[in-house]
Amino acid sequence: MNESFPGFSGPAASTEAPLEMLAACHIRIERQCATLKRLALHVAQHGADAQASTAAANVMRYFDTAALQHHADEEENLFPALIESMAGSDAVCIREMTQGLADDHRALEARWRRLRQVLEHIAAGQPTNLPTDDIDAFTGLYERHLKLEEDELLPMAARLLGDDELAAIGRAMRERRGIGEV
Repeated sequence: MNESFPGFSGPAASTEAPLEMLAACHIRIERQCATLKRLALHVAQHGADAQASTAAANVMRYFDTAALQHHADEEENLFPALIESMAGSDAVCIREMTQGLADDHRALEARWRRLRQVLEHIAAGQPTNLPTDDIDAFTGLYERHLKLEEDELLPMAARLLGDDELAAIGRAMRERRGIGEV
């Protein structure tokens, strides 16, 4: 394997700029998806060796924590703020978009649970196959999901949300992560 594991460095972003933080999370998700693809190739060639075990454990840690926090940031804070920003006008398109994205989150989480079971074996150094079809389905859904958020959701949020709404989202993100006030 030419690329080293875990290789999970990513852009720094702060809850003080929640939209930028969400965008930075997207980059980290894309990197984790790329790691999953490389891991499947590595396991097929080398089995569940120490490098694969470390990578599997790191991918599990990311999708078990940061990805779920990211979904909550959007569903519990960003989506409601966007819908509220449209109060008094027709918010149908925002409601449909945010509901579709929330549905994607549930589908991603279900696919993750299946992949995670296999990764647990790899992390423990146990021989197993990492099904590329499952990885492709998971990463493909994430790619489509992130593209919609990057192309439509985040630009819309930047246009519609004011400083007070963004500050409230940032506070909620800090609370979710157990980060004190900055």
